[in-house]
Amino acid sequence: MANKIGVVLAVWGALSSPVSAEAPLSAIDWLKRPAPVPVVKSTPPLSATTIAPSTNAKRSESPVAMKVETPNIAVTSLGEPVVDAIGLLAPRITGLPLSIWRTSHAADLVRLVTAQKVDPHPAMQSLLYTLLLAEAEPPFDAGQDAAFLQARVNALIALGGVEPAQALLDPVATQSAALFQLWFDATLLTGDEDKACSALTAKPALSANYAARVYCTARSGDWKTAALTFDTARSLGILGRGEVALLQHFLDPEEFEGEALPIAPVRPSPLVFRLYEAVGEPMSTQTLPRAFAVADMRDTAGWKAQIEAAERLARTGALSENRLIDLYTQRRPAASGGVWDRVAAMQRFDEAVQAGDAGSMATTLPRAWASIEAARLEDAFARAYGEVLSRLAANTDAGDLAYRIALLSPLYETAAHNIGPLYPSRAFDTELAKGAPLMPPQGDEIAAAIALGFSADTPMPADIASLAAEGKLGEAILATMLLFQTGAAGEPVALTGALSAFRALGLEETARRGALEVRLLRRGL
Repeated sequence: MANKIGVVLAVWGALSSPVSAEAPLSAIDWLKRPAPVPVVKSTPPLSATTIAPSTNAKRSESPVAMKVETPNIAVTSLGEPVVDAIGLLAPRITGLPLSIWRTSHAADLVRLVTAQKVDPHPAMQSLLYTLLLAEAEPPFDAGQDAAFLQARVNALIALGGVEPAQALLDPVATQSAALFQLWFDATLLTGDEDKACSALTAKPALSANYAARVYCTARSGDWKTAALTFDTARSLGILGRGEVALLQHFLDPEEFEGEALPIAPVRPSPLVFRLYEAVGEPMSTQTLPRAFAVADMRDTAGWKAQIEAAERLARTGALSENRLIDLYTQRRPAASGGVWDRVAAMQRFDEAVQAGDAGSMATTLPRAWASIEAARLEDAFARAYGEVLSRLAANTDAGDLAYRIALLSPLYETAAHNIGPLYPSRAFDTELAKGAPLMPPQGDEIAAAIALGFSADTPMPADIASLAAEGKLGEAILATMLLFQTGAAGEPVALTGALSAFRALGLEETARRGALEVRLLRRGL
């Protein structure tokens, strides 16, 4: 089942910088993945209409859209640009209408975006990335503070999507101090800080952070002005004690060579993180927020640090599965235990795949999968090997495991049609992948909730239906995502409501993938 988004994202990737050993990440690397499109296969693309399930539809049919007039709402005066409208993915790519945010309050959208906890749910990750990067008209009450754009950028950074966050800000970062600070932080993590420093040097009023001014001035080669700025800020008491000590080591390492650096903060800013690196005392990123892992993707980091960083980023879809596999197979591990056991298991399996040796694949798959499960990287593994595992499932003793993994891949529906009949014990999952689950196994409450969510007789929750009726499509999707997260944690009623709402809103593939992940990953249950 091809995804419409994959073709256009491939074009995006071709226009971006090529993958290189020097780059911290390929240009918006994760965008090169053929991520699922939030558009139902059997209905037209989403539109600003109320969408409700048809009570007369057959069980296997998708709900039918019912049009409702959407009120015209003035967004802003002509000639006054609103940066909240900026996006990287046009409607023809996402399938989302330009009006997805238009009738919502910015504060409501900020609250819903900030509340998302999609780490355990790959299908929700894919959908959230699409929403965060979508080009669309801004909320009707959007102001020049760009609160919604800031929320989107912060959500991307929290997921580790620092490069797409930077790309969102590139055209508008100098329009306000708040946007500049987000942009500056992102460039520090991606290694692109010269761009932000040039803007700050040209317009110092962009930041009241004198440490940033000192750092950028020094990077430009004007050490004299940097030292003067530092001395002035220190005399006025603008800099904290830790900043003073750190900048002293940065500006004059020989004079302060024998003096101890201040104890590194538990939650450093990206600037403090880079300053410690600049003075020869780099901080470990393992205990820092995920966004800092981007810095370890540079060649200045060791192989182990790169692998651990890549795993953290791949876990939330911020790094492509191909990049992760490339790192796993780069060279032979020189040690054992921990991440090295996973590297060894992955190398043995990948070698079998490359050789086309079905027997060796069947032998090495269980250990490779166990190591991947322990690292919560099942989605990346399924994406990388879904096609070959579909073939393996039909021919070897490891077939049941291979089929389970294939159902977690983008080829889940193809696998269900082609090899599902070989595994009657997975009949419920097979029919779920086709969009029409059978009667659930007796006593399986979660399966029963899923089946009910796919029933044409199950209406979507009233609060979400109300949002859709008001033309607040984006808000309705975000609310449904939160409901799904509650349901996936073991609340059957919430799970039923979320799946029904996804399907009614036209997000059939998200509903199927999400339900399969609840069944096959069993996270939080």
